[in-house]
This record gives sequence, structure tokens and C-alpha cells, in this order.
Amino acid sequence: MEPDALVSYAPLAPAPAASVDARLALAEQLLACESARGCARAVVEWLPAHAQALAAACVAREEPGARMTCLAAQGLSEAQQAALAAWSDADPTHPLADVLTQAVPRFFPKERAPLPSPGAQGLFAVPLGRAGASPVGLLLVWATTPELPAEVAWVAGHAGPFLARQATSGPLAAGGSELFRRIIDAVTDPVLLTDLEGRARLANARAEALLMAGPDASHGRRRAVHLNQRVFSAAVASSASGGQPGVSWREVPLVDPVEGLDLLFELVSTRVYEPDGRAAMVSVLRNVTDLGRATQALGESYRRLRATEREARSERHRLDRVLDSVADPIILSDPSGVTVMMNEPAERLFSLPPEGGRAAQRRVRSNHATFVSFLANVLDTGGSPRWRGHLSLVDPTSGATLPVEAVASKVLGEGGELTGIVTLFQDRGEALEKARLLERLKEVSTLLEARVQVATAELAEQNEKLRRQAIQLEQASAAKSQFLANMSHEFRTPLNAILGYTNMLLQGVSGELTAPQKRNLTRIDSNGRHLLEVINEILDITRIEAGRMPLHLSDFVIPELLQEVMAEMDPIIARSKLTVTTHLGARLPPVHSDRQKVKQVVLNLLSNALKFTHEGTVKVVAEYQPSSSMLTICVEDTGIGIAPADQEKIFEDFQQVDSSPTRAYGGTGLGLSICRRLADMLGGRVTLQSTQGQGSAFTLHFPRRPRRT
Repeated sequence: MEPDALVSYAPLAPAPAASVDARLALAEQLLACESARGCARAVVEWLPAHAQALAAACVAREEPGARMTCLAAQGLSEAQQAALAAWSDADPTHPLADVLTQAVPRFFPKERAPLPSPGAQGLFAVPLGRAGASPVGLLLVWATTPELPAEVAWVAGHAGPFLARQATSGPLAAGGSELFRRIIDAVTDPVLLTDLEGRARLANARAEALLMAGPDASHGRRRAVHLNQRVFSAAVASSASGGQPGVSWREVPLVDPVEGLDLLFELVSTRVYEPDGRAAMVSVLRNVTDLGRATQALGESYRRLRATEREARSERHRLDRVLDSVADPIILSDPSGVTVMMNEPAERLFSLPPEGGRAAQRRVRSNHATFVSFLANVLDTGGSPRWRGHLSLVDPTSGATLPVEAVASKVLGEGGELTGIVTLFQDRGEALEKARLLERLKEVSTLLEARVQVATAELAEQNEKLRRQAIQLEQASAAKSQFLANMSHEFRTPLNAILGYTNMLLQGVSGELTAPQKRNLTRIDSNGRHLLEVINEILDITRIEAGRMPLHLSDFVIPELLQEVMAEMDPIIARSKLTVTTHLGARLPPVHSDRQKVKQVVLNLLSNALKFTHEGTVKVVAEYQPSSSMLTICVEDTGIGIAPADQEKIFEDFQQVDSSPTRAYGGTGLGLSICRRLADMLGGRVTLQSTQGQGSAFTLHFPRRPRRT
């Protein structure tokens, strides 16, 4: 409400004598009241009759910051009474909160009244309480005049102290004497009287410490108290809504407003009825925090105990499984030598079989006696933690002797006392058999060593013979190479002369020749050149084998080299009537290698392709692979092809696919062998891909720069 809409009133003159009897009757009624609601009810019933009030109501606050309570009302509906209790003095925006704060009567015109009433000019809000103290409530009067009636001021002045006396420092007392107040304050558990929604009407000191906060309380305490109020109210409302008669129990978690610790209370609630017939709830909070913690600790201990038991059982089962998984017999004995546990292999030795007779019983007793004697030796060893011994046991079923090695280990407790003995039996049968085999192996090894010495001497003699033969072969090979080189040279000298004279005769140096003479001389020239080619190939092979063919490195380009090859092979290409093409890859770089040897390989591969291709095409493809710095020159044809079984054979010396004297194609069988050897000298290789009847593809792979110079 805006300040200019509020009017303050000065003290009024004494009331007329005609109202003295009515005031005296009200004063006597107030003196006889034992509750705040009784005082409020007497006041609101008196005002409409003696103060020209259209309606009246008395509201009081339970504690600072809490909702207001309508103690009594006259001339108002239930909805209007509920609206009076729907605000809190902690809300500074509510117009009636300012009246409680300033403790000064205020008048609200009807257009600005918080709760207008038909026919009233406005609403008077008069504070109620002791003089000089904070008001405990408000007297609300709906009047027909904007001037405060004298009877209203008189009633507020006399009824206020009565209401303040009946109120406590927290919620309004529903009735009771000072002695009753002292009694409930002496109870260590919080005790409260609330309505069915959990709003407190009466509380002892312990309850006030948990659920109420004064105006001077800190912000943290206010938040804790507010949280406790919400939790407590919800619990009481839930108990009241259950509709079950008698006492109800439930646990309520609260917060200590001073320490900020979590507390656990047992809420014991029962429904009672006030003198006016309204239902209320009496609640007692029993602090079970320590009991809850103890219960929780006990439960945790019980859970740990159960977990320990489960772990122990699991460990026992795991130990049983481990022992049963061991192939060797294991026995666990107590300090006196009595068997406590054994695995399944041990049971087969020391337990009677299901269908065992007297013989099996005798064997089991024999094994047991042998083991007891061994344990006696273990116990007599004193401080030695481990003892070994060789025992001879018997299989109870078959009666076979079982030589075993028993290893007994003492199990000591924390104080060093003996708590048990673990005995492991290891089968010695295999070890004895291995020892026997080892002796036999030593004998055989000695015999074998003698034989090896004899064989070594013989092998040394054979190696010496082979070494001498190898020297002889090297000498023979060198002599052969030298002989072939000399003979090739001797053959080429007269052969070149024969070819020279034949060429001169064909050119008509000695005169004109007849047609038969030219035909014969042409045959002589052709065969002579073929013989010269054979001699050159033999000479190349011998020079390569003798290591006397050097590399002459130079820079050249592949397109120019292929152009020369095609020019030299042009007459043969013309006679073959084949389609011969060249394909150059993009960005062919200059090459630093032996140009003549690369050219010789390509010429040989192209010559073979023309020789073995009767129809179709021959293609020469040159490409460069930057990733490996390798160049490839591939000669592809559509000729007769080569079978897979012959593809490696044709690269050997003097070998062809058809090596018979009646073969259809001539040649010495050295061309591809020379090509492979020259490719090796260049640091490359020659590969072949061929399908018989469909053609072949010979490829020269060589580096752009050879690795050796």
C-alpha cells in the first residue's frame, strides 16, 4: 500500500458513559479467558454490537517469518478467514506487514484494502500487544467511517495485553498454565501441538530450538529451521492423512540449527481434539541419531561379517578346486600328524576304493603306515621347515609299485608355532625312466661320437678332393673362356674378310654378276652375318663370365634410344609386316647408365618378338616409377607365347623352348641369357609374363642411376 493511502490516528477522548457497562462486561470476559482464541472470540463478537463495525477479525503470528493465524472472526466467510491467514510478516510487500513492523494503527480505503468488505468505507488495522513490545497480532475492523471509533482503540488497548500474556515466545499457546509450560519445557525430547497440516500451536523449549528462529537469528539458522519445518510439517501431515486411529511412528531426518549436523528423530504422533472440537496432532520427537548410527554400524559390521564368511567359503572352495586341479597327490595334516584334507589324487592312494577287497585294504594300510613314518621324521627334524624323502607306495587298485618323492613343508602361525604340515607327492617313475634313458643316451652318444669322428675324417678327405676338383674346374672354365675368346677372335677376323669381299662382289667391284651369282653371294653374306652374330654372342658370354665387360656410364634419354632401336630394326620390321608401335610414359627423366647395354637388351628383346610373332602387333612401352626410381622398357607381342614350364629355362645358356635339331626357329639360345646378365650388371632384372598361344611380354627393369659405378 502506498504511504499516502495510510492514515495515523491520535489518542481519542474518553468514551461516553452509555458504553461503560458494555466495556465492563467485556473486561470481565477477558479476565475469565484462558486462551488466546477465547479472548479473540470475545473481542470480535463485542465490536459489531458496540463499535458500529460491519465485520471484525483477530489475527496473530506464530513466530517471525511464519504465516498468520486467524484466531477469531465475525461477519466474514470461511474463504475470507482463510485469506487472512495466507500471508507472512516476512513478506515486506504485504500491506499488513508494515502495520506489525511500525506498531501504528493504519486505515486502508476500500479501494486499497487487502480484504474489502461490502458496505465498508475501509479497513482499520490496529496492532495488538503489550505497550513497548513487538505486536503479537492485529485487530482488523471494517467500519463505515474513515475515523477510528473510540471503542476500537479501547478494545485494542485492553485486549492486546491479554493476547500477549496468552502467547509464548514461539507459537500461540492453545491453553495451559505456567506450570504446564514448565513441565513440557523440562522434557528433553521436542514436544509439539500442531494442526493437521503440521503448523505449531504449542512447543516446548527443545522443539523451539529445532523448529523456530527469532528475529535476531543468523541466516544459516533460519535456513536450517525452515528446512526442519518443511520436513516436520510433511511428516505430521502424512500421519494425519493416514486416517488410522491411535499412535503412529516414523523416522524424520532434521538438521541441528546450531551445529549443522544431521539428526535422526523418531516421530511419535497421535490425534487429539481441542475444546472447540477441532482436531490437532500431539507429536514427540525422540532423538535416535546415535541409535541409528549404532544400528548402521552394527549392520555394516554384520555385512562385513557375512562378506568375510562368503570370502572364507569362497577361499575354501577355491582351495579345494586348486588342490583337485593339481595332478600330484597333496595331503594337509595337523601338528599331530592327523590328515585334515587331501585332494583327489591322494584319495586314490590313501582311501579304500569303492569295490576294493582285502588286498586293496592291505595296500591302503601299507601306504598309510609309510606316510605316518615319513611324518614322524618330519616332526623330528626340529627347526627345519622342509623335509624330502623317497617313498615307495602301492596302487590300491592294481598293486603296481609307485616310487614317489615326498616334500613336506611346515605351516607356522604368527607366533612361530606349528599349525599344520603340507605334503606333496611327486611321481619318480618318469624321472627314473628318464635317468635310464639318459644312461642309454650316453652310451649311444659315445658310439655316435666315434662314428662321427670317422665320418668327419672321411668328409675332410672328400672336401679336399672337392676343393682340388673345384680348382681344376675353375682352371678349365678359365681355359674354356680364354679358348672361346681366342677362337671367336680368330673366327671373326677371316669371317669379316669373307663378308667384306662378298659385299664388294655384290656391289660390282669386280664386274657385273649374273643373277645366280648374286643369289649365291647373297646367301653367303646372310650366313656369314649369322655366323658373326653367333660368334659375337659367344664372345659376350665369355667376357661377362671372365668379368672383362666394363660399364660405360653416361647420361641419355629413353625416347632417343628407342628411336635408334626402331631405326636399326626397320628393315626387319618391314619384312615382318607387323604393326610395331612405341608408347612413352609421362615425364620420363634422363638416365645415367650404360647406354649401349640398355640398347643391346632392347634390341635383343625386340628381335625375339619379331622372330616369334607371325601376325598381330608388337608394342614397346617405356615408363618411370618415381617411388622406386626404376625405369621399365616392356616389349609386348602377340606371338606364339611360352609355356609356364619353359619360362625359366629360356634364360639359361644355349637353351631354347625347342632345342631339337629339327626346331622351326634358329638361334644359339644365348640372347636372353645375355640380356639377363646385362640387366644384372645394370642393377636391374628381366621379367617375363607369357601365355602360350597368346603372346609374351619381356620387361627390362633398371634403376635410373646404378648403385655401383
